[in-house]
Amino acid sequence: MEKRSYLPEIAATLMATIFGMSFMFSKLALANHTPIELIAHRFLLAFLIMSILVLFKVIKIDLKGKNMKNLFLLSFAQPILYFIFESYGIKYSASSQAGIMIALIPVCVAILGTIFLGEKNTKQEIFFILLSVAGVVYIAYGKQVDESSSPIGIILLLGAVISSSVYSIISRKISGEFTSSERTYSMMLYGALVFNAINLATHINNGNLNQYFTPWSDPAFVTALLYLGIVSSIIAFFLSNYSLTYLEASKASVFANLATVVSIIMGTVFLKESFSINQIIGSLMILVGVFGTQYTNIMQTKNRTA
Repeated sequence: MEKRSYLPEIAATLMATIFGMSFMFSKLALANHTPIELIAHRFLLAFLIMSILVLFKVIKIDLKGKNMKNLFLLSFAQPILYFIFESYGIKYSASSQAGIMIALIPVCVAILGTIFLGEKNTKQEIFFILLSVAGVVYIAYGKQVDESSSPIGIILLLGAVISSSVYSIISRKISGEFTSSERTYSMMLYGALVFNAINLATHINNGNLNQYFTPWSDPAFVTALLYLGIVSSIIAFFLSNYSLTYLEASKASVFANLATVVSIIMGTVFLKESFSINQIIGSLMILVGVFGTQYTNIMQTKNRTA
């Protein structure tokens, strides 16, 4: 019996950790700059760094004879649609509602995975997936229950859930044709093109095109940008695509909820944010849900190969 590699689970855990830390860096950058500026420069930096790595053959990209339509669909779902839906969804929604909606991604992925990939989840796996989602919901609901969300905000957040889920399905489906590096490079390319086009149009409309790269003079913005552009974009999305190559979409997506736990820890330690009993209970639910899902999957794999 071959020894099972746990690299996909490790990659997914690292991905969630990186995304969880990104909230703190985003707050740092958004103190004096707009979300579209941050997103545009983030993907521009990520694309330039990856292009340099390709130029010096640190990473290999070979797209000859491959179905480029699938790469475009992947990149259109994530980051383009997801970032647009999430940014404006959060703007028009209560933070608690946003957290609840985004937590539904693993459930949506499990449903789409069954329909389009033929993936099957046991009752135990479904229980642990729902437990993880419930943990995020519990944390989010305990934050600000007095806030209100507009219908447009809920619709936009639902768009974010669907687009992220579609990304997971497509990445898993085309993993046999495109490497993790090729998928990630495509996402950085299209992200840079689309979001910089939007940012450029915004600056032209506001008559301040000469201030396009002004954010780069802000040390706090540059610090956040280096993390978000290199670590949270290139590395995290590479890890995401890598994990989706070897893990079923539903098993890989549930790791994303770990980002909530990491963001709470980072906010408490570095931003001196409060740490409530709701967050402790919810974090435990997430941890048990994530690792319960993976443990069940590992045991099933061992039983099949025994």
